[in-house]
Amino acid sequence: MKNTATRDKLIDSGAELIAQQGYNATGINAVLKTCGVPKGSFYHYFSSKEDFGLAVIERFADDYDVSLAALLEDPSLPPLERLRRYFATGRAHMLDCDHTTGCLIGNLGQELSGQSDTFRDALNLVFQRWEKRFVACLNQAQADGTINTAVAPEALASFILSGWEGAILRAKTLKSLAPMEHFEAILFDHVLAPR
Repeated sequence: MKNTATRDKLIDSGAELIAQQGYNATGINAVLKTCGVPKGSFYHYFSSKEDFGLAVIERFADDYDVSLAALLEDPSLPPLERLRRYFATGRAHMLDCDHTTGCLIGNLGQELSGQSDTFRDALNLVFQRWEKRFVACLNQAQADGTINTAVAPEALASFILSGWEGAILRAKTLKSLAPMEHFEAILFDHVLAPR
């Protein structure tokens, strides 16, 4: 039990540090210091910094997947309202972090995809999982006639995820929600508008 708790603490602290300063700039010693874990303990829990980074990705992805399911699969709301709630939650997070952290997976994708096939593959799998959640929601919106059926839900899901991640990056750069708001407005007023 103690081992699991310490490992979890390292992952959680590491995720916070990585979100603030990036993977490459986050040293193992800083993570250990933040947790109050003895210096030699890291390799008891992780075989390498890469193994640690993959654990951070997996934990964040699992936690976020639960949030996505709650937002995008709520049967009490129409599909488009679920999507709007998803975007509202993203904007609220951006305000809470004062436009600094954005999306951990998106940040790591930008930082690590060109450096490591292992990280690129892990991050791509996370994005694919998220896209599947969007596809299910978009399928329902097409089935109930609230959005046009001219574009396959898989293509729409890919567009939404790519566009939203880009809007998050621009929001961080500008320290403003405007890019996220613009993306959402164009998405609902033009891309998803019924024909």
